[in-house]
Amino acid sequence: MRYRLSPSILAADFTRLGEEIQRTEEAGAEYLHIDVMDGWFVPSISFGQPLVTSIRPDSRQFFDVHLMVQDPERYIGDFAKAGADGITVHAEACRHLDRALSQIHEAGCRAGVALNPATPLSVLDYVYQKTDMILIMTVNPGFGGQKLIPEMFGKIRTLRQRLDEMGLETDIEVDGGVNRDTIVPLLEAGTNVCVAGSAVFRGDIGQNVRVLNGLLGDYERRRES
Repeated sequence: MRYRLSPSILAADFTRLGEEIQRTEEAGAEYLHIDVMDGWFVPSISFGQPLVTSIRPDSRQFFDVHLMVQDPERYIGDFAKAGADGITVHAEACRHLDRALSQIHEAGCRAGVALNPATPLSVLDYVYQKTDMILIMTVNPGFGGQKLIPEMFGKIRTLRQRLDEMGLETDIEVDGGVNRDTIVPLLEAGTNVCVAGSAVFRGDIGQNVRVLNGLLGDYERRRES
């Protein structure tokens, strides 16, 4: 299992977005997390597929697109064409989750399902085989800079246990409150993809990425030894 950092551009300085994305890539971040918010499923509005199209030519990173939008099936094809490598939809926002996951695969992308903090794991019971990544929201979605909800550690541990019992190597991603203090406990609970916004883009971006990647690498080496 690979352990990866996915910097969230929601926390970047949009007057210098291209430059800040480049810094994350140069420092070793293989993923880039792109939060799309519609002002309906979540209170905030962020950006759409034109932004993904504009930054795609200048980055070799895996574009980890998180659709925090109602009825995301309407946009899967557009984001795939814009350059998404993985598309994650919220179980709470889909009319037909199974169909949405099929659409993502048909568009040539890895398929993810996101669950809000209060959403039970049982909604995944019949789609595990179609899911490449499960995103556990460790804060309520819609705003950056929130503190991690501690009850989510148990949810992550339960999910990893279920995946292990089924023999699945599905990625578990977490989004919300990831920083230098919380990242290792999240890995110990079963996470292997960590979204970080403020912890990357506040201060020295390159140094922040290197520190967080160092913690990921140290943990991965301990598991392998």
